[in-house]
Amino acid sequence: MNGYERMMTAARRGRPDRVPVWELIINRPVIQALCPELLTPDRVSRYERGSQGGFLLQADFIEAEDLDGITVFEDGDADWIDAATYRDEWGITWRVPESGIPYCVEHPIRTESDLADYRPPDPEAPERLRSLEMAVERFKGKRCIVFLSHEAFEFSHYLHGMEALLMDYALDPSFAERLSRMVLDYKLRVLERAAEAGADILCTGDDYAHNLAPIMSPTHFERFLYPCLKEVVGVAHAHGLPFLKHTDGDLWPIIDMIVDAGIDVLDPIEPVANMDIGRVKERYGDRIALAGNVDCSHLLPYATPEQVVEAVKETLAKGGVGGGLILASSNSIHPAVRPENYRAMVEAARRHGNYPLDPDMVREYREKDYAADLRHAGAAPY
Repeated sequence: MNGYERMMTAARRGRPDRVPVWELIINRPVIQALCPELLTPDRVSRYERGSQGGFLLQADFIEAEDLDGITVFEDGDADWIDAATYRDEWGITWRVPESGIPYCVEHPIRTESDLADYRPPDPEAPERLRSLEMAVERFKGKRCIVFLSHEAFEFSHYLHGMEALLMDYALDPSFAERLSRMVLDYKLRVLERAAEAGADILCTGDDYAHNLAPIMSPTHFERFLYPCLKEVVGVAHAHGLPFLKHTDGDLWPIIDMIVDAGIDVLDPIEPVANMDIGRVKERYGDRIALAGNVDCSHLLPYATPEQVVEAVKETLAKGGVGGGLILASSNSIHPAVRPENYRAMVEAARRHGNYPLDPDMVREYREKDYAADLRHAGAAPY
């Protein structure tokens, strides 16, 4: 099997030749450490020409490491205010720290009049899917192309502020629903275009939870987020594509609704957030495939490669029996991840993830819990 076949088989709960390896995001420091040949001056110049530089770097790394899938984002313009601050097409202001991971610092919609006057970007803009078009040209039928977008939650709180949005759920639900509808209409059209342009899996990345609980109550999730999730899932299924839902955190109070929305794959099943992949597999493995769940908050940044291998074996034993598993980190390969640990994770998946899985490994590791100590508040890193 090639990467495309492997990922698609697993996403449909089948058993490929081996567990596929994919990642939602791989940040530049890890790429540079593992593949310095990709950051030579001539290649850097290539990456920095045009708005698809980030995609080109990711694509070259995916190919160099022979990963089974690639994540592609929608393209958009940005106006740089200074060397570390930019405003995107939505009017949201972002700051970029030394880590390279932007965070929101200013929200353009604060009042009713702001919302009334606001116009979102054009989902039909021809440049919106340029990176996806490049991925299709390069990888279609060879590696799985996962197109990452959103539902309504994340961009609603980027536009309005997290605290303000959650307060509106309780005190001004009409405002929250109108804001959500505006965002969702844009995202639905971009997802439709992505499906038509050749994406293999549609994915949304709105995070619903932190390590201890969902960000909102189950009641508010059911009213404001569940219908949006059902709509984006519907786009994927209308085009015959699997839908992968990424959300961090402890999902147990809302996981029934997430699964009931019709998702095909749940990612990343964060072990430090009480999301044991064996428990998720036991309860929902006949309805969804699983992606994750090698911890990237403590294990990949601080552990030894040998400890990473142990965690991979446990993930395979708990989540991979019978198929339906895509191995990945518990969020992303961020700048704090030790490159040697990421390499150990990938190599362990290939060494121990061949089907049929080793029954001795399954018996030994399915009852283990490598993240148990990490779930205690204040647990020291490895």
